[in-house]
Amino acid sequence: MRYIGSKANLLLNIENCISSNIRTKQKSFCDIFSGTGVVARYFKPRYEIISNDALFFSYIIQKSIVENNSVPTFDKLKFSVKNPFDYLENTSLPDVNKFVEENYSPSGKAGRMYFTSENARRIDFIRTTIEQWKSEKKLTEAEYYYLLASLIEAVPSVSNITGTYGAYLKNWDKRAYKKIELLQFEVQNNNRNNKAYNEDVFDLEKHVSGDILYIDPPYNSRQYAPNYHVLETIARYDNPVLTGVTGMRPYANQKSVFCSKHEVNDAFEQLIRNADFTHIVLSYSSAGLMNADFIEKTLKDNGIASTYTLQKIPYRKYKSKIYDESGVCEYLFYIQKKSQDNIYIIPEEKTLTVASPSSIYGLSAKKQKYIKSPLNYIGGKYKLLPQLMPLLPKNIHTFVDLFCGGGNVGVNAYCKKLIFNDMNTILMEMFKTFASMKLEDLLVKIDETIVKWNLSMTNEDSFIKFREHYNKTRNPIDLYVLSCFSFNYQFRFNNNHEYNNPFGRNRSRYSDTMKANLIRFVQKVQSASADFVSHDFLDFPLANLTEKDFVYCDPPYLITTGSYNDGNRGFKNWTEESDKSLYDLLDKLNEKGIRFALSNVFTHKGECNDILIEWAKKYTVHHLQKDYSNSSYNTERSGSDEVLVTNYSLESKK
Repeated sequence: MRYIGSKANLLLNIENCISSNIRTKQKSFCDIFSGTGVVARYFKPRYEIISNDALFFSYIIQKSIVENNSVPTFDKLKFSVKNPFDYLENTSLPDVNKFVEENYSPSGKAGRMYFTSENARRIDFIRTTIEQWKSEKKLTEAEYYYLLASLIEAVPSVSNITGTYGAYLKNWDKRAYKKIELLQFEVQNNNRNNKAYNEDVFDLEKHVSGDILYIDPPYNSRQYAPNYHVLETIARYDNPVLTGVTGMRPYANQKSVFCSKHEVNDAFEQLIRNADFTHIVLSYSSAGLMNADFIEKTLKDNGIASTYTLQKIPYRKYKSKIYDESGVCEYLFYIQKKSQDNIYIIPEEKTLTVASPSSIYGLSAKKQKYIKSPLNYIGGKYKLLPQLMPLLPKNIHTFVDLFCGGGNVGVNAYCKKLIFNDMNTILMEMFKTFASMKLEDLLVKIDETIVKWNLSMTNEDSFIKFREHYNKTRNPIDLYVLSCFSFNYQFRFNNNHEYNNPFGRNRSRYSDTMKANLIRFVQKVQSASADFVSHDFLDFPLANLTEKDFVYCDPPYLITTGSYNDGNRGFKNWTEESDKSLYDLLDKLNEKGIRFALSNVFTHKGECNDILIEWAKKYTVHHLQKDYSNSSYNTERSGSDEVLVTNYSLESKK
């Protein structure tokens, strides 16, 4: 559902704000202006959810998807109706209450064009039937709200509007001709006692409390009730007296003080002052009625000033389909309201099934704790992340991934700023392109390229022609697409920096999994405003770092045979002198009090890196299990001793 101010594209920003500022385990999350519930749904796998909205149609959605923990079975109804969705969508229409048809379709006296007459008549039938089943006690409360939510979520797909119900189109949009189909959505079970409310926020504050309060109030004078009045009427089905050309329902008692320039400041102060929550996260716009200075003062007056943070996220605005760089920012504020021990807790290693933001782009939820690089880069550390990440600090300002490769470690870091560095300039240009493009545009471009070049798992001729095309044009997006259809999805270049990886016949393709990895990666680097640079590690400007920063090093391993360190791919090879220079550099970081971690191997196939072993004696060494296989040198029979060397202990890291 298109919804004013939806935070669907900011979910990772919100998640990053929480993980960067809240270092202890929290149990509950309150979404107090829930809207369509996209934020509450996203965090449901991790917390007990409290959701609230003054609009009844929003409450219906939250009752069904947030408060409920399973898809209803409709056991009582099955005695008379085997499939309620098929029945509601396809039963011949009897003579029922025709409120929607008479008031929101051309069949009525006002001739309004929100729906075709056929769809309006079907909406009336569905709504009255659901109510009848409830009165006959054929539905449980959960089943009742699930069916209503299915209807509410389905209505916008056949509505003849541009986005809201403030007005209808004077000519029929093609989607309005579609037959309405009820949405049968999944419901996540978080095994917690979630609760949905339909209350004024100030009344709700009197009887709810918890850990994290997420606030996403209206930004401007545009009231939500009149913009969604048709959905509200279908939800309530209370036969209101409608007025005006657009058939507006009365909404005086649903006006928000947050939409009033004269009332918003006092309302916000009251909301924050009375909030009985430990942590407060606030979304707001730089173009909103309240200014950032006032918000900061209010938060600090009611919280611990030293915990206050503000993240500014660029906002792209479109007017009449013409791009306009307006300079408007989306703000993410955080403050801790109650004192608590500032102890950094290592996150649980348990993997949860989460509603990934990738679901917005047509992909299903997936069990995945860590973000995976969209590149299958030799030596990548994704499968070692469950062992590596708990050993890295959580209280980091700037995280430098000095030899980033595919970026698996850096993209999962707990930090405020990310810097990815690698000598492979081709790789860095690709990442820069990912970070700079609008995600939707990037995904469309990839799809268009695959279709244009007729790429598939079996069409080797097209692959070879496309590879030749890339080596002439060097387009970064083309390189990514090329890798998707290459042998083992890997990146390989000759001494002229020409891509020469062969075709991955019957194996390699741009799958949903790859698309989901790309989406999560791009959303994270964009939300973190990551920088991608190409320095020799000795030339990287480490002098700018402070004790709050951290450097992670995953250099080529001297005693292995990884193709990236042999000097035969057009990039600098790795030698014993390179190893020594890196150790000297890390010693200097240690002298400055800057934390670092170094991934490497002590032994491999009978060889020992004696220089590394001797140098590491002055630091802490963590021996890791070998459970990843994205490398020719790390196999079960290799006898490799994979280590992480740090200049801090676990105790000091906490």
